[in-house]
Amino acid sequence: ILGMSSEATASSGGIKSILTKLPDSQIELTIPVPGEVTKLAYEKAAFEVAKELSIPGFRKGARVPANIVESTLRKAGNVNGLRGEAVKALMKQLVESAIKEEHGLDPIGAATPLTPIEELAKNFQPGEPLDLKVKCDVWPDISWKENKDAEQPYFGLNGSYKRKPFNQQKYDAAIKDLCDRYATLAPMEEGGALAMGDACVVNMVGFMAAEDGVSKADPLPNAASGEDVEVILGPGRYMEGLVEGLVGAKVGDTRIVTVSFPEKLRDKTLAGKKAIFDVTVNEASHRSTPEVTDEFAEKVRAGMTAADLEKELRKAIDDEDAKEFVDERNEALAKALADRIDVDVPDTLVTNSAREKYAVMMTDMRDNGMADDEIKKLITPENFVQYKKVVKDDICKDFRVSMACDEIARLENIDVSPEMVDEQMTALKKEAEGQEDFDEKQIRGKVESTLQRRLVFDFLAEKANLEVIYSEEMKFDEGLLEKLAQESLEREEAAAATETEA
Repeated sequence: ILGMSSEATASSGGIKSILTKLPDSQIELTIPVPGEVTKLAYEKAAFEVAKELSIPGFRKGARVPANIVESTLRKAGNVNGLRGEAVKALMKQLVESAIKEEHGLDPIGAATPLTPIEELAKNFQPGEPLDLKVKCDVWPDISWKENKDAEQPYFGLNGSYKRKPFNQQKYDAAIKDLCDRYATLAPMEEGGALAMGDACVVNMVGFMAAEDGVSKADPLPNAASGEDVEVILGPGRYMEGLVEGLVGAKVGDTRIVTVSFPEKLRDKTLAGKKAIFDVTVNEASHRSTPEVTDEFAEKVRAGMTAADLEKELRKAIDDEDAKEFVDERNEALAKALADRIDVDVPDTLVTNSAREKYAVMMTDMRDNGMADDEIKKLITPENFVQYKKVVKDDICKDFRVSMACDEIARLENIDVSPEMVDEQMTALKKEAEGQEDFDEKQIRGKVESTLQRRLVFDFLAEKANLEVIYSEEMKFDEGLLEKLAQESLEREEAAAATETEA
């Protein structure tokens, strides 16, 4: 971690640079440039500048003495131009290599000289030593807070999130469906009438219904009719009207049954239409479904008990419902994870992220009907500084979580399969069909990053101590509400800053 006042020296190419570590992952670098190096930089700058000048007495491209080049520039009003070029060349030659190669750091953005280039150029003397002092944000190191109670510092994350309670209706339906699969049939007594819950085997001959809804019209396709068709008398199983029309029928009876085909039927020629069937009952059976006992569970899977069956089924249903609240779970994990990591957030990254958010906020204001003139009044350096203060904490938290996820993925070998990425890319390409600005390379990188973060959160969830709060009142998205409130506050503060300035 970059400290407040620690210093380091390193050497490269015979020049030692002095590194001072500053807060927020920033460094100050001092490079004492020897006189022979400043002289060489000055002469090289003169050679390069001379290529672009027409100097009397010298053909274009010829080597011109540096003092003549500088004199020519001075006459043109560019007093310290050549010396400024020499300083820039030294910056380019020495600063980045000192940061990367000498000190092993990864710079973020360009280094900024502590003294403006113009001032350095004014005092620059070829052949005289020069101290180059710059500041630069660098990519921060990661340090995990100690966690004595877990194998890894990111295990055992604590938090809570809300979700809907267990879906008992879905569980009851699943149990019923499972029992239906193991239902047994017993022949119905002679003369017995079909009732709900019974089963029968029928022949069906279908016709389209005429305009009056009662008379038969054209015969239906063979696929809509059939012989020895098994029908279980239960709600919601077949076309509306079929089961109801068979209640009370006996073996040998032929019923005229009016049905309605579903609106979403694949065959669009029949979807939503009425039809009339002649249905003849060939066989009738009483149908009974088993109770959920250990004996029944053994039939489902060898060695399974009724308690095991219930536990597995409840877990499967709960896991499926939990997918709806993965974002809430991940937000709880992210909040806890951000507190487990020590990392300085570079101001360059905070500023860039704040600019993106600020631009989005302005776009939202325009979309919500605010006039362009009013929006332009809000876009001032002072307003942006105020906005940056408001969003800085959230940006820093997101950055810490992002770095932590990347590090966990590296340590735990959590990789995204190419198939997962390709599947997402195919869907996105389809959505963006016809859009010229679809940057596949950039979007693929974002997809890979998003999928990897999901996998990391899934991994962390298995190791976490999360409390799930089951709540009946889930009528609104609390996270969305908080976001909207925050954005509203930011707009008000930006507007207030503008009014104060005015």
